[in-house]
Amino acid sequence: MKISEYISKDITALNLSATINEVITLFGEVSYSHLPIVENNLLIGLVAESDILTIEETTSPLKEYNYLFDHFSIKYDDNWIDILNVFAASDTNLLPVLTEENQYLGYYELNDVLRFFSDTPLLNEDGCFIILEKGLKDYSFSEISQITESNDVKLIGVFISGYHKDMIRITLRISGEKINDVIQAYRRYGYNLLTKHKEDVLLEELKDRSDYLQKYINM
Repeated sequence: MKISEYISKDITALNLSATINEVITLFGEVSYSHLPIVENNLLIGLVAESDILTIEETTSPLKEYNYLFDHFSIKYDDNWIDILNVFAASDTNLLPVLTEENQYLGYYELNDVLRFFSDTPLLNEDGCFIILEKGLKDYSFSEISQITESNDVKLIGVFISGYHKDMIRITLRISGEKINDVIQAYRRYGYNLLTKHKEDVLLEELKDRSDYLQKYINM
């Protein structure tokens, strides 16, 4: 299924002549943080419910408050990662979709996009997540791929998930029977493992040694 199949037009876009009272009424009927404003099939902007509720003159037309309009959107052929980025940056749960000529097509709902994301192999395919950490100047995606695949483990997905000082954190989704082999290989190449896994033989050995030492101390 394509992400564009989630484009909706269930809610009719506002126009500039709508009164503030009409806008407030519409917000009361939906659960969106923003509503689009469209004139001649062109997106003028969006208005947030939190801003509309601050207006006292509720009989005034929306066009008198254009300084409150937000401006964000996504193009029809943008991918789902771009869509999620705009959702996050705009702090919204509704995102207008435009053609390359900026014609208004409809909108995405955040829940629909998250549902699409949950159906991707990154989350839906069997496997486990591993978080690695290494120096910002020392890591290499090609090296991580080579380590993974040379140990007969399938690399489903990989992305940068964070920074900590001069270190970078890399999240991997992997699948295969030799998880311990690839974990030890990451360590040999200088990657710190930030997640715990039942397949991690080294972790189990350290735990056993710690338990033995504790028993010795308590004798």
